[in-house]
Amino acid sequence: MIDLIYETFDKQKHDVSQVAKLVYDVDYRTFDMFFKSDKDAIDAISKYLSKKSLNNYFKVILDENNKIIGYVSIYLHDDKHEFHWKSPKLFLVDILDHFVLCDIEEGDLYLAEVAIDESQRGCGLGRKVVCDVINYARSKNYSRVILDADFRNKGAKKLYESIGFKEFNKKRVKIGSFERGMHNMEFSL
Repeated sequence: MIDLIYETFDKQKHDVSQVAKLVYDVDYRTFDMFFKSDKDAIDAISKYLSKKSLNNYFKVILDENNKIIGYVSIYLHDDKHEFHWKSPKLFLVDILDHFVLCDIEEGDLYLAEVAIDESQRGCGLGRKVVCDVINYARSKNYSRVILDADFRNKGAKKLYESIGFKEFNKKRVKIGSFERGMHNMEFSL
């Protein structure tokens, strides 16, 4: 297993469009509902990433050659989610998220997103990132790590369960024929 390097995302240093593609990949089904194409969605995400200062917990994941192979984003109880007010379509994604994502309680570390580049999938990197986050949370005395597994992504749910996460809630929203739902999962520390 390769050693992973975690760096706080820096729009001056890291390839914004590559990171935007990874963000898109995490939730492409929802983005595809609001954007005409993946290119339009990735462009909107790139604009957001280029203009915004993200929190210190939005990390790009680098390999030993400093090549971006993924990203991870976490939130703590006191972190305030910022809505994408200037992009109506990204704002709609935010609204859907509001109804299905975990509620972050005091003592929680919320693992919001993990993305591994397509070329690196299947090598155990996603598992390594999740375990690294658990170890970080344990070292900082959090009481649990929480995350969401999309109803449509049975592989992710299976991975999280194999690590030791347990479902503690389910949330879903249905609009017309569109349905989005999440298994809210926890790993007690």
